[in-house]
Amino acid sequence: MSRQLFVSLDGPKGAGKTTLLEAITKMLRADNKKVIRLCERKSDPYRAGTMALVNQLARHPSQDLEWAICQRFAASRAWISQHVLTKQPADSIILVDRWYPSDAAFRRMVPFAGILQLNIERGVRTPDLHVGVVTAPDISWARAAARSRGLGSTVMRRLEEHIACTEAFERETAHHGWFLCRNEGAIEDATRQVIAEIYKVPGCP
Repeated sequence: MSRQLFVSLDGPKGAGKTTLLEAITKMLRADNKKVIRLCERKSDPYRAGTMALVNQLARHPSQDLEWAICQRFAASRAWISQHVLTKQPADSIILVDRWYPSDAAFRRMVPFAGILQLNIERGVRTPDLHVGVVTAPDISWARAAARSRGLGSTVMRRLEEHIACTEAFERETAHHGWFLCRNEGAIEDATRQVIAEIYKVPGCP
């Protein structure tokens, strides 16, 4: 019997997550799948307050403040898990751009294992398939620089930070057994990789 399938895509800045999500959505819908696109940022009722703290953290780093931000993000995802994900059709494939590994991109003092445990304790839904999207750091940094909004970021301002972020994200992806998609070639190749993994999940609609 088919069931609701929750798939998250995450990765460093400029890895091509949004473009890949759009291509995956198009291909799944062409195969007559019911696809729901969600964005954590747009679904988060606490976003404004959390980002105010993120801006404060960028100016005055501290472990206590960083932990407070992690707690707020976990509370937001718990709210989305309860009030948004549960409202989607049972036979749908839900695609979300960023979930809890996004914290690994810029947390400096709180270990990611602690962030993950916090999300579990708060009742945040675990994705049925977690996709880590990566590229070589110089490629993703160049992609980000080419955007109309440029490299503007609250938490990532130098290539060295981006390299460290990418390496940390790949380590976490491997450690937790998430699917790693290297999005360095044609978008069609990366799309087919992820689609194949989605169809492998038991009970895929």
